[in-house]
Amino acid sequence: MQRLVDLIYPPACLGCGSPVAGDAPLCGPCWRETPFITGTCCDTCGTPLPGDPDDHPTLCDDCLHTARPWARGRAALLYRGNARRMVLGLKHGDRAEIERPAARWLARAGQELLTPDALLVPVPAHWLRLLARRYNQAALLAAALARHTGMQCCPDALIRRRRTPLLEGLGREARFRALAGAIAPHPRRRKLLAGRDVVLIDDVMTSGATFAAATEACHAAGATKVCVLALARVAKDA
Repeated sequence: MQRLVDLIYPPACLGCGSPVAGDAPLCGPCWRETPFITGTCCDTCGTPLPGDPDDHPTLCDDCLHTARPWARGRAALLYRGNARRMVLGLKHGDRAEIERPAARWLARAGQELLTPDALLVPVPAHWLRLLARRYNQAALLAAALARHTGMQCCPDALIRRRRTPLLEGLGREARFRALAGAIAPHPRRRKLLAGRDVVLIDDVMTSGATFAAATEACHAAGATKVCVLALARVAKDA
């Protein structure tokens, strides 16, 4: 059946649309131009850092000066170039074909966080935004990651209690003010969160305000350790 599908719809590069072999998500040139995060990175937010990795946690300047309520964090890509285009395609362009390779990239980036008993929880979207967009891209990523890893996922563990303004263009302080108290545990999912390690999933991490609000909601429901995992990370040099 897959061969028949491939004959009708030949596999294409997610970046440029060129034909690719097998299930490769990107052609050679696009793969080389996609900013995957490798090597040393901040143990709390996933920002790439200079130097060789070692056994000691390393923090970026932002995480040294900004208290993070979560334990550890990682991201698969830098939010620029091909990575930015793919994230925006998933977020606004109905490009569901990005989910499967994104799950593999998330699994690789978050391998130290994805313990078998941890619960995958997507950052929630407000119902009005869901009505306009028809889906929550964070929930799509979390479900794809659950299928890839065999981990448990709860897509509605958290709720967005109020519709927050679009965060793009807002500064750090404005982002944190906008998200303060905006996310809460779903009343019927509190027992599922209680006593569990949680890995929060989102498409992009910028200031960390959304992850912070979601982490606080998980802790309010009794979650033990919360880690965060983003498909892409906005960095200062991005």
